[in-house]
Amino acid sequence: MALAFLSRKPDSGLGNIRSSPGDPVRNVDWVLLGAQGLLTVIGCFVVYSASWTRLTDPYAFATRQVVFAIIACVVMAVVMSVDYEWFKERAAFLYGLTVALLLLLLLLGFAQGLDRISFDFGPINLQPAELAKFTTLVALCAYLAEERSDEVSYARFVGGLILVGVPAVLIIAQPDLGSASVIVTIAMGVLLVAGAKPKYIAMISFLSVATVTSAFIGGLVNSYQVERLRVFLDQESVDPALEQAAYQVRNATRAVGTGGLWGKGWLQGPLTNGRDVPVMWADFPFAAVGEQFGLAGGAALLAIFIVALMRIWRIASLSRDLLGTYLCAGVFTMLTWQIFQNVGMTIGIMPVTGLPLPFISYGGSSLITYFAMFGIVQSVHMRRMR
Repeated sequence: MALAFLSRKPDSGLGNIRSSPGDPVRNVDWVLLGAQGLLTVIGCFVVYSASWTRLTDPYAFATRQVVFAIIACVVMAVVMSVDYEWFKERAAFLYGLTVALLLLLLLLGFAQGLDRISFDFGPINLQPAELAKFTTLVALCAYLAEERSDEVSYARFVGGLILVGVPAVLIIAQPDLGSASVIVTIAMGVLLVAGAKPKYIAMISFLSVATVTSAFIGGLVNSYQVERLRVFLDQESVDPALEQAAYQVRNATRAVGTGGLWGKGWLQGPLTNGRDVPVMWADFPFAAVGEQFGLAGGAALLAIFIVALMRIWRIASLSRDLLGTYLCAGVFTMLTWQIFQNVGMTIGIMPVTGLPLPFISYGGSSLITYFAMFGIVQSVHMRRMR
């Protein structure tokens, strides 16, 4: 017995936990995971509250959102289980596959004479633009991490610009200006953290504005998106041609404003549960939160987002290498931009682009993409001591 005791390998000092402190399994950021889980649960309830009166089956969209969340959890678990260096090694393949899917989607749209933003497989729609957010981030970070310096050289900056520009232009051509803006925002965040000079960031901004302007002038943007921009520039317009678009935005803003401090109560919002804000569960979920739970509910939701952002920022600072820092910076920027854009268009300070509110809006592609993004952030945190 004594010999057996002496021959036993020492543990980590935590009872029967024999793994080292650097074991990835012991380094999950539970605060970030908890904030993400809470946002996802809230999202399922918001989707139900905004859609149950408009469907034959009141649970249809909420049930699908739960299924999407389960699939997203599996995807996130897979991403977390591998070292984020694995994605760096396969960045070229993932990026090439994404560009091929975007080109194929564009060609199908031209052949059918329709604007297409997704491949339709019966009840499932696959949006390559959502995949592009993940793969472009990985490709850009892998490319920039090869240059181990505190400042991005001009040659490296141009290369990164091309990497981002190809999928961004293909997405604009769909047309999907909202997703394209996310790709550009990711690039700006990563380049800024990588040490790009301010004039480089200004160059990206100028090229982005010029590209979007060219898309409008060249007729690549459909009439629906043109109407949305016109409504934003003239929110008091009485033009009959803009009536439907203006009606949607005005009622979304009204829903937030009439919620007051505490809101009208769960499932008690006249605008949320009526038909006054079309596709509220996807485009304007914050309006549903504002009307039913008021300023307090909206502030609580934003506070959870802030907790998530603070944890991502912390993980970026703890990363063992530049690649991890860049990946976290891209996710941080992407999350910040989509929150600002979606909430902003709901209260009338930003044009309507169709960008979903992360974890809250209905939609499988967006939810899975964000779970994958948070999965790679967790991978950075889990392996920070290796």
